[in-house]
Amino acid sequence: MRVLIVRTSSLGDLIHMLPAITDIARHVPGVEIDWVVEEAFAEIPAWHPAVRQVIKIAHRRWRKAWWSNQARQERKAVLERIRSARYDLVLDMQALLKSVWLVRAASGVHHGLDWRSAREPLCTLFYDVKHRIPFWQPAVKRQRDLAAAVFEYAYDDPPDFGLGRRFLRQVKNPPYAVIMPSASRDDKLWPVACWDGVFDRLQMQGLGLVLLAGSEREADRAHALIAARENAVVQPRSSLTDLARLLAESRIMIGLDSGLTHLAAAVGTDTVGIYKASTPVRTPVTGNGQTFSLGDRDHEPTLEMVLDAVRKVF
Repeated sequence: MRVLIVRTSSLGDLIHMLPAITDIARHVPGVEIDWVVEEAFAEIPAWHPAVRQVIKIAHRRWRKAWWSNQARQERKAVLERIRSARYDLVLDMQALLKSVWLVRAASGVHHGLDWRSAREPLCTLFYDVKHRIPFWQPAVKRQRDLAAAVFEYAYDDPPDFGLGRRFLRQVKNPPYAVIMPSASRDDKLWPVACWDGVFDRLQMQGLGLVLLAGSEREADRAHALIAARENAVVQPRSSLTDLARLLAESRIMIGLDSGLTHLAAAVGTDTVGIYKASTPVRTPVTGNGQTFSLGDRDHEPTLEMVLDAVRKVF
């Protein structure tokens, strides 16, 4: 069976998809899986051993010049590639209008969420088979449930992200902690005094600090947080593969609700997620190590809550 998966972004959502891909490969003998994904995140499906081909799109880049000749030619090439393949089944695991055109371009039976389950219900008009999957549940379980409904199997095992062979857990010496203290929105930020308390605790444990940043502004914030500290650095701009290795070799990861925090848990690192402007009901930190999802929308966790999680790890 040849299957096309459509889920183009974002980082955390793609991480949450991986256990469903593992399930499909485990329960559907001989399945061949292709995956359509935004070019910036193409490394993620390529990590999974069950994914045969990664089909890159560039919606984020195209929308800046949608009618330019380059954008039109690139979209045409993507559509031709999808149409030239012969898929038995197409599964839209995103349910957004911006990606439904990719679903319709592919041959095969089109599956997706039903009207009450989809984030953008109009997408359901383009599916041949629709599935009702409760919305308010962890994203990993929701994607696994959708895949199980489509391929008609049951699962009862813990989520397997399929990354164990590629990113072996091997803590480096000297040991270090990875921190993600920044976000694109200020309402997600945790107080500086709280980060100072966490850094003190980690360094008392003998750990170096490696701070992550996704932009120049976030890097400036990270440098300010560790300005007076030794054995603390801001990670240079790196590929997702390099960051996954960095996370897999760390002793612990503590971060705001971000894709990289979820990646840390996916590679098996003990991970503490700090929620302030989002809820862990739908996106809890999930992985094979110890995981903690602290706080909630408009209810940030206290320093003591985070330090208690750190104590449980050590």
